[in-house]
Amino acid sequence: MSVFDDLVGQEAAVAELTRAAHAARGISESFGDHAGAQLAPGASAMSHAWLITGPPGSGRSLAARAFAAALQCEETEPGAGECAHCKAVMGGNHPDVTALSTDLVTIGADEVREYVASSYQAPASGAWKVFIVEDADRMLPRTTNVLLKAIEEPGPRTVWILCTAAVADVLPTIRSRTRNVNLVTPAPQDVARLLVEREGADPQRALVAAQAAQSHIGVAKALATDPDAAAVRKKTLDAVVGIRTTGDAVLAAMMLTDMDAMRGAEGEKADEEAAEREVEERLLAMGLEPGARVPAAVRSQVKAAGVDSKRRAARNMQDMVDRELIYATSLYRDVLVRQLGADVALVNADYEAAVEQIATDTTPGVTLSRIDALSEARLRLRGNVAVQLLMEAALVELCRK
Repeated sequence: MSVFDDLVGQEAAVAELTRAAHAARGISESFGDHAGAQLAPGASAMSHAWLITGPPGSGRSLAARAFAAALQCEETEPGAGECAHCKAVMGGNHPDVTALSTDLVTIGADEVREYVASSYQAPASGAWKVFIVEDADRMLPRTTNVLLKAIEEPGPRTVWILCTAAVADVLPTIRSRTRNVNLVTPAPQDVARLLVEREGADPQRALVAAQAAQSHIGVAKALATDPDAAAVRKKTLDAVVGIRTTGDAVLAAMMLTDMDAMRGAEGEKADEEAAEREVEERLLAMGLEPGARVPAAVRSQVKAAGVDSKRRAARNMQDMVDRELIYATSLYRDVLVRQLGADVALVNADYEAAVEQIATDTTPGVTLSRIDALSEARLRLRGNVAVQLLMEAALVELCRK
C-alpha cells in the first residue's frame, strides 16, 4: 500500500513526486557534509517549493500530504505507507508537517508569518519540515508577500507546498519560485471505484455520484454517502428545472440562499454549536468560565471570535451557493450536449428526462447564454456581493429565450 494510492488517475504527477522524494533523500543525507558535498544522482528533481494545481476535487491536498509523507518515509520506497512517519503524516499528526488552511474567506498575513518564523527551525523528528498551504488562492497579496521571503530563502530542511486550482491563482513572484505539478480530472469510473473500495458505496450509486460531481472526489464522496449533500443537489436541480417565469426565479433564489432550507436543521445546528464552542474555548484559554463577565482588557479578543464566526458563516454561504451554481451549470451543459448531438455521457444522468425537455424547448444559443450567466455569477461571488441578489440575477437569466 502506498500513500499515493488514493490519487486516482494521476499517474504522471505521482511519478514526478516519487522521483522528487528519491532525490530528496540524497539532499537530506548531504546536510552536515562539507560545502562541496556531492548530491545523489537526480537530486535536481527535488525543489524546496512546490505548486500543486488541478481542478477542484482532483486531489491537490491529498497529493501534497502524500508527498510530505514520502519525504519523511523511512522505507526503501518513499511513501510505502508502512512506517511510523507515513502513518503520522497521513493521519495529520506529524510534528514536522503543518497544513495551513482556513474556513474563513481569506488566509491572514499574521497566520502565515507565524509559520514562516517556525520554518527556519530544524525538523523535530523527520528529515524535512513541510508546510502545506491549502487554498493558496485565498492568500491576499500582503499575505503572499510574507510567504515570498521564506520561499526565496528557505530553511535548509524546509519544503513549502502550495495548492490551488490554477497557476494563475498565485502571484507571478510565487509562480517563478515554485515547481508546478498539475493534476488532471480523473475519469468518473475511477472515482466510482474509489468510493466502492474505500467507502463501501453501492457501485451504481457511486457512479451516479461521480458523474454528478464531475469527478470531484470530495463532492462525489458526499453525494454517495451523505443524504444532506445529495439533498442539496436535488433541491438545486429541481428548482432550476422548475423555473418558467421571473417569479419562479426569485422564489428559487430565496430558497437556494436559505441555508436552513438547503442544509436542514442539523447543518445549521452544527454551525451554531461550532461557533459557541469556539467562543467557549477562547474564554477558557483566557482563564474565564463560559458565561462569566468578560474583563474590559480582553473584550477585544472575545469580540474577535465573533468576527471569525461571521466570516466563517460567509465562507459557508459562498461555498454552498458556488456548489449550487456548479450543479445548475452542469444541467445546461447536458442540455447543450443533447442539442448538439454530441456522443458524450451526461453529467446528470438521473435528470435525463428534464434535460431532453429543455433541449427540445430551446436553442443552443439560449443554452450558451444561460451557461454564461451562471459562470458570471460564480465569478461575482468571489467579491463582496449580496448573495441573494446575485442568485436572483443569475436565475432570472434562465427565463430568457
